[in-house]
Amino acid sequence: MMNEQTTTQNLVEKTVFPILFALSFSHLLNDTIQSLIPAIYPVIKTSYGLSFSQIGLITLTFQLAASLLQPFVGLYTDKKPQPYSLAIGMGFTLTGLITLSQSSHFYTMLISVALIGVGSSIFHPEASRMAHAASGGKRGLAQSVFQLGGNAGSSLGPLLAAWIIVPYGQFSVIWFSIIALLAIVILTYVGNWYKGFVLARSKKANVQAVVNQFSRKKVIFAVSILLLLIFSKYFYMASLTNYFTFYLIDKFHVSVQTSQIYLFVFLFSVAAGTLLGGPIGDKIGRKYVIWASILGTAPFALLLPHANLFWIGVLIVPIGMILASAFSAILVYAQELIPGKVGLVAGLFFGFAFGMGGIGSALLGRLADAQGINYVFNICAFLPLIGLLTGFLPNIETKKK
Repeated sequence: MMNEQTTTQNLVEKTVFPILFALSFSHLLNDTIQSLIPAIYPVIKTSYGLSFSQIGLITLTFQLAASLLQPFVGLYTDKKPQPYSLAIGMGFTLTGLITLSQSSHFYTMLISVALIGVGSSIFHPEASRMAHAASGGKRGLAQSVFQLGGNAGSSLGPLLAAWIIVPYGQFSVIWFSIIALLAIVILTYVGNWYKGFVLARSKKANVQAVVNQFSRKKVIFAVSILLLLIFSKYFYMASLTNYFTFYLIDKFHVSVQTSQIYLFVFLFSVAAGTLLGGPIGDKIGRKYVIWASILGTAPFALLLPHANLFWIGVLIVPIGMILASAFSAILVYAQELIPGKVGLVAGLFFGFAFGMGGIGSALLGRLADAQGINYVFNICAFLPLIGLLTGFLPNIETKKK
């Protein structure tokens, strides 16, 4: 009995890196699959004669399916943790991949991406909870490690699309079902750990590093600002993730493969910058990281629409790296602002991020059809200036015990 209690106490105090790395790698696999959706847009747009509005609707369908369920999943798992929900969610993703490879009609594509979105909505809140549980108190580090896998996976999608999907066609998407199967195996292992240790210790101890000393009104105000910052980040990210390839093809007449490589450089920069925000926030405070990561993107974003092809390749690196550090800091800041609701907060912010990405893609698609793709990038360049709102956030680090 004493050994079990000692093991439980050690797990509370120590960062469980094997679980963090397993979650991060699973996040990589999950987001690699997700990133295939925008990566194949040039292929299906040409094959089926789709408009930018239809491309935006595909993204909106995926993002809404991936966002609407997340807060409810998080709220439910805060009360009743589900160790094997991640593997089940990946099963939805696997089904969506198979149907997407077979889709020959616009509406079946919508159903396929919706299934992948449902898998994502199950994955993110509970995976974030598990990363929090394995953090050993280093919450910013844990979320950054977790996010690193997701952003690395997002960067791989365009590259894999350029190597596999563009030359071999839409049906080659089915080969990525192997990735989903691998993720199911890893997530089952993580579920075993979560069931055997985390659930046992959660009944004995509720460890909180932050005590919420703010009024309900102030918490709501702070969360509203955080959601506005998520809006600015993910609307801008939607312009680059979904339409950057079209922008390069339209303005510089590059090939689809070349445009995918530029998109890979941007998304890889996002992955490289992800690991910075969490650990730095652990040391100097999350508000400062949020401030620098969103507002700091603005000068580079404003220059991007006026740059030539060479300088675009240069500018997308700092844009990706600086902007990437925001989400981990925002998420942990919100979890400390509302202690004890780790899953709900994760579901709310992941869900809102996905939703803003989807709505942004749909609106920007219609704008591109009406005004042209160059106009879209000129308008979106101003979005990071919303980072000025960070100045209104309370300094929660002063409330730590």
